[in-house]
Amino acid sequence: MTEKETSNVNIAGERVIATPRQLKSLLPLPSEVESLVLSSREQLRSILAGRDNRIFIVVGPCSIHDPVAALEYADRLAVLAEKVRDQIVLVMRTYFEKPRTSTGWKGFINDPNLNDSFQVEEGLKAARKLLIDIGKRGVAVGTEALDPVVPQYLDDLISWYAIGARTTESQTHREMASGLSAPVGFKNGTDGSIEVAINALKSVSTGHHFLGINQDGQCAVMQTSGNTYAHIVLRGGNGQPNYDSVHVSRCDKLLRDAHLSAKIVIDCSHGNSMKDFSLQPIVFNDCIHQVVDGNRSIVGLMLESHLHEGTQTIPRNIKDLAYGVSVTDACISWQVTEEIILKAAQQLALSS
Repeated sequence: MTEKETSNVNIAGERVIATPRQLKSLLPLPSEVESLVLSSREQLRSILAGRDNRIFIVVGPCSIHDPVAALEYADRLAVLAEKVRDQIVLVMRTYFEKPRTSTGWKGFINDPNLNDSFQVEEGLKAARKLLIDIGKRGVAVGTEALDPVVPQYLDDLISWYAIGARTTESQTHREMASGLSAPVGFKNGTDGSIEVAINALKSVSTGHHFLGINQDGQCAVMQTSGNTYAHIVLRGGNGQPNYDSVHVSRCDKLLRDAHLSAKIVIDCSHGNSMKDFSLQPIVFNDCIHQVVDGNRSIVGLMLESHLHEGTQTIPRNIKDLAYGVSVTDACISWQVTEEIILKAAQQLALSS
């Protein structure tokens, strides 16, 4: 029996792509964007450590599919960020990878042309260029760390990471997160379990050794020192929300009992809005009221927001896509986003 008969039996093909170092050489990190990333990471760390009394909000499209619309969103967010900077640090949600329960579009990096052509190298280049362009507008970005290889291509541009509900329990993602350069939020499990995320926080705060690739694309044993700014993200689950004061208090207690920092981020979408995008403002306002009333555990919020509300399916003819409308989860509109964030900043200012 030959190796050909026993190895890569189900591999239909392979394409070698640029290494992280090669892509970064092609699209280098501008000095002004580097300064933004460093300052925004430090602001988020200060909020998570309790040294800064502001909150942060990760807000933007459920997923990026159109760089032109994303840049228009970033332009608007830059103006809004300046208006609320004394109370709120805004981070643009720039999700390029989508975990799938079964099938569906896997995100901009995997399929940038939205036609199942899977031009991954093109997607990595386009994602890196977009992050640089957003950074040049003075807007910090956050994303989900899904594929363990992708951070090597983009990590120098990211100010905040999320580990999704489907992967919080994954050892691979806990190990990867222990080496990420920015604060990282672990979502509770899809069943609503907080304990899964707490175990993840214990794991990610310590060092690990695991197989990965280095900047030259070589297989390597990666040694990490641990991510000390990991935190929990409550996103609801199992048909129930968990953003209310009772659930927040219970989460606070569980974190303290585990000798972890009791800093909590609330995802206003997903289970907390019962997958109804129009309920996000209600969840958001409730959380702001908790902070105004003296809650010191809630330090961040997440919103799925786009230029226009709702969602759309990806048509066969990409030219038929509606501009500024999500192709994954439904989002609230920019108008609603701006209104609730400005109102929140006013409430926070009056309570300080």
